[in-house]
Amino acid sequence: MNLKGISVVIPNYNGRNLFPQTLPFVFKALENCGLPFEVIIVDDCSTDESVEFLRQNYPQIQVVVNEVNRGFAPTINRGAFLAKFDLLFLLNSDVKLEPDYFEYLIPYFDQPDTFGVMGRIENWDDDTIQDGAKFPAIHGVKIKTFVNYLPVQKPIEQKVWTMYLSGAEALVRTEKFVLLGGFDEIFAPYYIEDYELSLRAWRLGWVCYYEHKSVCRHKTSSSIKSKSRKRQIQTIYYRNKIFLHKIHLTPQQFFFYAVQLSLECLLRVITLKFYYINAIMLFLKARQECNISRKKFETLAKRAGVSLSVRQVRDKILQNLRGIPLSKF
Repeated sequence: MNLKGISVVIPNYNGRNLFPQTLPFVFKALENCGLPFEVIIVDDCSTDESVEFLRQNYPQIQVVVNEVNRGFAPTINRGAFLAKFDLLFLLNSDVKLEPDYFEYLIPYFDQPDTFGVMGRIENWDDDTIQDGAKFPAIHGVKIKTFVNYLPVQKPIEQKVWTMYLSGAEALVRTEKFVLLGGFDEIFAPYYIEDYELSLRAWRLGWVCYYEHKSVCRHKTSSSIKSKSRKRQIQTIYYRNKIFLHKIHLTPQQFFFYAVQLSLECLLRVITLKFYYINAIMLFLKARQECNISRKKFETLAKRAGVSLSVRQVRDKILQNLRGIPLSKF
């Protein structure tokens, strides 16, 4: 049984220069929330002076160091499984919290079916919204992962459901996160793992929320990635999208998805986008791992006595949104 409070887990890779801009705001928001707290930072084999800086300037932070670079999911899982409090706050190292950030999130956990809640993500230097609630966009058997929405009517007072909680900032119930086994580490090094975790939660009958009044600010990178780096990112992203479908679609649905994937692959070859082919090849090499992930969830769902399909999750959220004018972006 976890103690009542908040455990903050921050994965870090070469974030030394970000810490002075973010950590003071994390502690301010925690001090304002009125609950006990701890901060755990898991360093993913940084090559800068991150670990030294933290140990010298923030002795109250528990610093855990990976011996090798492992990627987002394994790194944040390592910290999350050390958490001692009943609420687990997952936070990227490039996100700054507003002082009242937790005030509006904590009441959601009065409801036993709450898995977690995320806040509004704005630009670092202005109020432009980067991330809102996530819309359940599913076209046929294809899951769309990056559609944001907000209710049109302001101020937003109602509880807003979100298809998934952003991995950049999400407050979740520790017990439920652990029961799910955390983020699926086959998605390492990055992308789609937050959607997939939230989908497992929804399929077990739990609810993910978006709270518009809780604001944080994200510092986007201004560096221009090389073409080879962009291709690598695209390859991992599309591989992980295939993982998502393989784990959560029925075998029949995945067959139709694979047919659609084959047609898209031909189009990408014609347009010389070979990263798409590479993504499929990486999936084929790891398809047995996907089957293991699928079976693990099926076993968990059988024990829980609840297993909604992807379409049932979508319909449940859409039913909740019926009659509410929305703005998508």
